[in-house]
Amino acid sequence: MSLTERDASPSSAKPELDLQQFLPYRLNCLADRISQALAQLYAERYQLNIAEWRVLAWLSHLDQLSARQICQATRMDKARVSRAVQALEERGLIQRTPSSRDQRVHELCLTPDGQVLLESLIPEARQWESELLATLGVHEYRDLMNIMGKLERQLDRIEANGNRVQDRSGDPMEVPGSPTD
Repeated sequence: MSLTERDASPSSAKPELDLQQFLPYRLNCLADRISQALAQLYAERYQLNIAEWRVLAWLSHLDQLSARQICQATRMDKARVSRAVQALEERGLIQRTPSSRDQRVHELCLTPDGQVLLESLIPEARQWESELLATLGVHEYRDLMNIMGKLERQLDRIEANGNRVQDRSGDPMEVPGSPTD
């Protein structure tokens, strides 16, 4: 076998990954940029960090949650949520009360001051989102939401199957980064 034949064979080819064409990378970069840009709005005007904003946003949406439920909803780690909850409680924006079902669990809810803050912040956040989305047409926005939903459902299936996906032949294969790697 000549050197050029060997270099062209798949087994000796250097594996490459064009990150600009790799969906997880692109989505992560976009999400980080969006989150950081929006964070400037609520940091400057409301002295909130990203974790605090997410806690407040979930409490505005569901009224009462435990820190554990917020961890699950936001996919933030326990320590980050705990620090956010403590800071928000110290500022009088949320209230923590022991659960009637389990004294080890504390239910979190917005205080009147927290509700007032969100009455200003949420319209500004929605306006910021509108400016970001202004580049998309109505159909593009609908398609984006539908595609994201499909990807989320597929990821749920992959995670439910123990991080295994089917290759085109129908044989399961490991997902990079799965616990078996």
